[in-house]
Amino acid sequence: MHAIRQHEFGPPENLRYEEVPDPRPGAGQVGVAVRACGVHLVDTMLRRGTYEGPFALPDLPMTPGREVAGVVEDLGDGVDESWLGRRVVVHLGMASGGYAERAVANVTDLHPLPDDLDYAAAVAMVGTGRMTIGILDVARPTAEDVVLVTAAAGGIGTMLVQAARNLGATVVGLAGGAAKVARVRESGATVAVDYTAPDWTDRVRDALEGRGITLVLDGVGGPAGQAAFDLLAPGGRLVVFGWSGGEPIRFDSADLFKRSLSASVALGPGILRRPDGLRGLQERALAEAAAGRLVPAVQTFALKDAVAAHAALETRATVGKVVLVP
Repeated sequence: MHAIRQHEFGPPENLRYEEVPDPRPGAGQVGVAVRACGVHLVDTMLRRGTYEGPFALPDLPMTPGREVAGVVEDLGDGVDESWLGRRVVVHLGMASGGYAERAVANVTDLHPLPDDLDYAAAVAMVGTGRMTIGILDVARPTAEDVVLVTAAAGGIGTMLVQAARNLGATVVGLAGGAAKVARVRESGATVAVDYTAPDWTDRVRDALEGRGITLVLDGVGGPAGQAAFDLLAPGGRLVVFGWSGGEPIRFDSADLFKRSLSASVALGPGILRRPDGLRGLQERALAEAAAGRLVPAVQTFALKDAVAAHAALETRATVGKVVLVP
């Protein structure tokens, strides 16, 4: 089979499309013929060797990727034969091996796929979708909220916009460039704004006609996240789930006190202590997609083009969830 192999840490060009032996499932595992595999920002940091978090830097050489959808084609010892031939999606957790034509997964981690949910969408929901549900659980938006979503054309941002609009909230979506702003508007944002424009905060204020932002959902940080925080009306809430812009929003307790603001973190170590676990989030995310309430935006690349996929993701040239297709 073919797989993407990484032999040293560094730039996207270190990802090589190679022929490797087929993996074989062990006891309690299945072999999956991969139809789609997800690409995550964490993958790019692991590739560079700069990641600091719950994942250890991998031993090299290795095949990246932890989000996989496909068809079960091989069974390890002790696995019920009813799994053979079934469409499934799985998050491999701390393991890797997703950027490949075949992958191995624990049978206990599999989610069966309904016929009307395609592989790429399933991959988006088992990773990005589960994070979106986790963020919404912390944020608890309501119909009365005016919600500002940074990076609203991204994989998480697209679904946060959809979820808030489904509740009847007013949604302000930020994105960089005319094409992404158009995608945010198509996702259902009440107001879509290009945050690269110098006067974007004035445009938001004008569009809202005196209504204040009551909830900021921010995974960007940096100048855009800071400006979004400054737009929060008294009594507003900030929910942080990352800072892809390079640095977190800067504030202290005095800033919160002066405007009666509250601040929460949606992802990170706390999400691992949920009573229903990460699997519970995955199940809920897949159910939302199957019901049509959340529709992930997906951008696909051929497996052999993993270098281009990583480069596009790192330069923010992508829209939605990046998925590799063997």
